[in-house]
Amino acid sequence: MKIAVVTGASGGIGRETATLLAENGWRVYGLSRRGGEDGETLRHLVCDVTNEAQVETAFRTVFEREGRLDLLVNNAGFGISGAVEDTALDSAKKQFDVNFFGCFLCSRAAVPYLRQSGGRIINISSMAAVLSIPFQSFYSASKSAINALTLALANEVRPFGITVCALMPGDVKTGFTAAREKKDGSVAYADVVKKSVATMERDEQNGMSPRRLAEAVLRLAIQKHPKPLSTCGAQYKAFAVLQKVLPTRLVNAIVGKIYT
Repeated sequence: MKIAVVTGASGGIGRETATLLAENGWRVYGLSRRGGEDGETLRHLVCDVTNEAQVETAFRTVFEREGRLDLLVNNAGFGISGAVEDTALDSAKKQFDVNFFGCFLCSRAAVPYLRQSGGRIINISSMAAVLSIPFQSFYSASKSAINALTLALANEVRPFGITVCALMPGDVKTGFTAAREKKDGSVAYADVVKKSVATMERDEQNGMSPRRLAEAVLRLAIQKHPKPLSTCGAQYKAFAVLQKVLPTRLVNAIVGKIYT
């Protein structure tokens, strides 16, 4: 039986991914700050991905119990919103601590075990990594950093038979929307921030189901040669292509018109 670890497994994409992998013959360990109820093939460990000691302990525990690790899905994350000018340094650091450094810590802890199995890391990035969204700049930046980490790490661990890829979802209907930490705009930004965040939240609540994203993760988990960066859904695949072929100035202007 193959062994997987899924971070942020207490809800949304993480919970659906952990459940779907377990339904398809994997033994899954879900990491989250809240934990969860264990089943025969889905077990939970309490772990804050920003806590280096907890991360190291969690992966060591999985390996001691199972003797192997085949897959890591780095899904844990959250979002903040607000103008760059209005964002406190602590808020920006917290965004990167969870989204980027959590991904880094878990990947670093997993690689020695994945080296033994020739396993895989799948990072949950975002279309916001390549289409940077105004008033969600630090979320976009954290996901862009994940893409960069994915590509660099893929080259570093390729000689050991480990593959690394990232999935860039578009809008997904999960608890992510309600959990967003919002910074009200100062006088200079108040109206436009309110409009921009409302647009984001409307799109998210009309987005695809987390189950659909979980199915995309499962496909990446079993593909022989997954793409380094991919997305899910025809609409977002089209956006990814247009982002590559159209001038950056034009693409950024279009994004600006949508969200400002």
